[in-house]
Amino acid sequence: MVSIDNVYQKVLALANKEQRGYVTPQEFNLFADQAQMEILEQYFYDLPQYKQRVSDGSISELVQSKIEIFKSWTASITHGASLPNDVYRVNFCVLISTDGNSYPVEKMDRDEPNSFHATINNLPLLKPNERRPIYSIVQNKIIFDPSSGSYKINYIKKPTTPKWGYVVIGGKALYNSGESTDFELHPAEESELVYRILAFAGITLEKPQLVQTAAALEGAKQQQEKA
Repeated sequence: MVSIDNVYQKVLALANKEQRGYVTPQEFNLFADQAQMEILEQYFYDLPQYKQRVSDGSISELVQSKIEIFKSWTASITHGASLPNDVYRVNFCVLISTDGNSYPVEKMDRDEPNSFHATINNLPLLKPNERRPIYSIVQNKIIFDPSSGSYKINYIKKPTTPKWGYVVIGGKALYNSGESTDFELHPAEESELVYRILAFAGITLEKPQLVQTAAALEGAKQQQEKA
């Protein structure tokens, strides 16, 4: 977890430096959610690249540990059911068979599930069964074959929307922890959140100085990581 208040105070400190601009709580909350989602998506872009380079093994493990925070399991889910609202990415599915064992469910991509099933079920060697089940996702619904059985999904859940809650006293917005929601990201992402939010604020508020500040800080961070 990353403290929402820590990030906001750092954003304000950098934005106000040399009168570069003020980021309101409402603007910050909008940018905060966007920054968190971009960082999460970046993990899935970075991880395959790091895995391909032996020298980046430790970085690959770090990225994987950051993703682990968001891994979750559904309860038993049935054929044709809608995916849970908090599903961001499906990792894999398993079928809990009648003999008590778990079998991996292979993903099949297709646009027309009915014709696909008709084709594959006419091929005895490919016909899905309890020990060789398949699934696909069509219009946010999950399709299993065999359609009966106890299935579970391992997935990456969407982070809770961050919020810097506040009360106004004397015309000033003061932090209210009871109305706030922290970022769900790994603690190591605090600086990245600050830089991204600064960049969003600079673009939206037409403050090029903020964008330049964010770019300079991000560049310094990357150089430090490579050292």
